Formats: sequence, structure tokens, C-alpha cells
Amino acid sequence: MTDTSPSNSIGADSGQCPAGSVPRIDPASPLQFVINASAGAFDLDAKRAVIESALTAQGRKGELLICRPPDLAQVAAEAAATAVTRNTAVIAVGGDGSLNTIAQAAHAAGCAMGVIPYGTFNYFARTHDIPTEPAAAAQQILNAHPTPVQVGAINDRIFLVNASLGAYPKLLQDREAYKARFGRSRWVAFAAACVTLLRAQRQLRLHIEMGSAMRDVQTLTLFVGNNRLQLQQFGAEPEDTLPGTPGHGSLAALMLRPIGTLSMLRLMLHGAMGRLREAAGAEGFEFQHMVVKPTLAPGRNEVVVAFDGEVARMRAPIDIRVHDKPLYLLQAIGAANTTNAPETAA
Repeated sequence: MTDTSPSNSIGADSGQCPAGSVPRIDPASPLQFVINASAGAFDLDAKRAVIESALTAQGRKGELLICRPPDLAQVAAEAAATAVTRNTAVIAVGGDGSLNTIAQAAHAAGCAMGVIPYGTFNYFARTHDIPTEPAAAAQQILNAHPTPVQVGAINDRIFLVNASLGAYPKLLQDREAYKARFGRSRWVAFAAACVTLLRAQRQLRLHIEMGSAMRDVQTLTLFVGNNRLQLQQFGAEPEDTLPGTPGHGSLAALMLRPIGTLSMLRLMLHGAMGRLREAAGAEGFEFQHMVVKPTLAPGRNEVVVAFDGEVARMRAPIDIRVHDKPLYLLQAIGAANTTNAPETAA
């Protein structure tokens, strides 16, 4: 359901920004708040109150576009088109999965995007110095300016935090089942991860191409990170081998080799302690463009992938790269995490 009634317009045509231009924000134009009604532990009235309070305090206008998950992509696309036409921004209200869907629309249209986080981990918001307390984030957005930040691409989708093949997509599916039963918390997410990894049996056989370099590997999962904070938390940040760092000029890959149960327990312990790169069976490296060709059963040409907490099927081969077009994120002056902004070509 999309709520666009006059009661949700506080205060008083589709298009696309020219490639490479910084979106213009007209303070008099209503911001487009896209709200995933199912995201996070806060109810809809609480989200509405946070946004309305911030807008009223600073004399700004906003339109609240409230929708359920099946309608999120369409509502986000319409909001992005409106933002381009009216010189305003789309504000994503939700967790990292919702942010990804709304970012797809904002990135394609070329409009700016703001974030009010309501997720479990909120890696994207935290990396870019956006408060994880919704009221503070809403206030910051109203004094923010578009700043280019790097996004990754997996085939035709962008990702903000991570993308993966193998055991990690299964972990996400298990995590959602655990959350539905036991509630949303980081401990529930951690427990789901432990159960998934201990049950991990299926191995991926991958042919990987990075420019002229090629290799064949067997792995339980291929995890790609565009977020230094998440990589640092796991202790999985690779050694610097390329200009820039993950999220700022490069992406990071992590592969887990097939290992026994005891070795898997040790690996999980290293991950919990933030020392995953030291664990036997884990390999990490940096890259800017990688083509992955999985060995599939006869007659199959798709593989299960995950990006920012969402799970889908994609046709092989899987092309993963640093996107050459940034996302313009609303950030407060002086709050931008410059280590995560893409380098500007001379």
C-alpha cells in the first residue's frame, strides 16, 4: 500500500539527471520519504512521528510514501523520478535491504538519497557517519548535501554493503526464519549464522577471471564487501594491494575453503573475535572487476546470490565490479567519511 494522501504532505513528471552531475536540492521542494512498513522493530506511527517532528522543527516539507515490501521497488522508482523533476531527494527509511531497493532507483535516476536507518546492523549508515538513532538521522538529512559514494555492481544490480554466492545467501534465508521466530537482534543473527555455517556442505566450483589473471577454486562461499566497517568488524579486511580501499576505489573478496566441523568452529570463533583473516580456510583479496563462472548442473544457468540482505537468482556468469557511477548520498557538511568516497578522476 502506498500512502500519498494529502494528510501525509507536510506543509504545503519523471526524468533523469545528466550523467556525472551533482543533484540539485531545492529546500522548498518536498523531500520524498519512502518507508518500508515492514522494516525494523519500530511501528509505522513512530516512523511517521520522527519524520514529521524533524520537518516541522526546520520548516521543511515532505511527502511520506508508505508501502509494503512487494511495492517498494515501484514506489521507489516513482519517488526518484519525482525527486529529479522537483530538484529534491529520496529518503530511504528502513534497513540495509530496503536501502538497497531505494538506492537502485535513486542511482538509476541520478537523484540524491538520504537515509533514516531502522535495520539490525545499519552498516551503510554507520560507515557514512549517519546517526543510527532515527530522530538524529532525520534532523541531519535536513542540513545535508549530496556527496558521491562508491557502490558495487553485481550483474545489473548495485549493492551498498556486500554481495555473495554460496553459503552466505543461505545464511540470510536462515536468519530471516530465525528472526520471524525469535525476534530481531544481533544475537539472533549470530545464532543463525552459526547454524548455517555448521550445516554448510555444498561446495561452489568457480572459475574466476580478473583481467588476464584466471583461477579455479572450490569454496563454501564467495563474499564481496564494499563496506570497510563490516570487513573490519569481522577482521576480514584484506591487505592493501590496489589503490584505494574497499568502499573507496576497490572491493574486497573473502572465500571460505571447504573445511571440517572442528575447523569451522575455529573459523567462527575467529570471526566472532574480529580476526577472520587469521583463520585457516579463509582467503581475502582486493579487486576492482571480477567475472565469476560457477560450475552448474546440466540445464541450469542461474545461481543464487545475495546483495545487502536480499536474495535472488542471477544468470551466470556473475560480473562483480566497482560501479563507475557513484550514488549521491545526503551527508552533513564535515560528517562525510572521506575514506568511503570514490576517487575523482583527474
